[in-house]
Amino acid sequence: MHCLFSSQNQFGIDRQPMGTYLVLFVSMNLMAVFGDREHKVIIVGLDNAGKTTILYQFLTKEAVHTSPTIGSNVEEISVRKTRFLVWDVGGQESLRASWNSYYCNTEIVILVVDSTDRERLTLNKDELHRMLEHEDLQNAAILVLANKQDMKDSMTVAEISQCLTLSSITAHSWHVQACCALTGEGLPASLDWMRSRVLAS
Repeated sequence: MHCLFSSQNQFGIDRQPMGTYLVLFVSMNLMAVFGDREHKVIIVGLDNAGKTTILYQFLTKEAVHTSPTIGSNVEEISVRKTRFLVWDVGGQESLRASWNSYYCNTEIVILVVDSTDRERLTLNKDELHRMLEHEDLQNAAILVLANKQDMKDSMTVAEISQCLTLSSITAHSWHVQACCALTGEGLPASLDWMRSRVLAS
């Protein structure tokens, strides 16, 4: 499979004769609050793209039976001590208008694309660029997961990147990853990218 990508506390202690232990106590608590905080991620995409299957592959490394999401699912996922709170949001047409209610404090947007669904790729593009115009996502990184790469008629990552006009996105870090939700192929690399993004920010 092909993979394309583009662009992208320490707390010091002043050792004074007085108050050393207070500084140490405060510093350790700041580390606990900020160094181990959860990073909010939302998974969006059209219906039947494989969003929920990917969420639970992230969590359990197994394919689980899912039904269409009405509303959202949320799980905490840990990647080498970096914690993500991941929201999987329903993708039916009637639910897409509610996506923006999940945007606040989001650090990474995962857009799951069905690589076999050529007819709706333009709709994926429209939804993506509409999201990027929202002020609550101005600092969010974008991860596009080109799902269903195990299917013979799937589009390549290059095709999907071109159709989504990802090269025109200059205000956000973005990455596109080929994957298969059923087998988990490509998903560990996606988690690695997510971790690298939040650690760099």
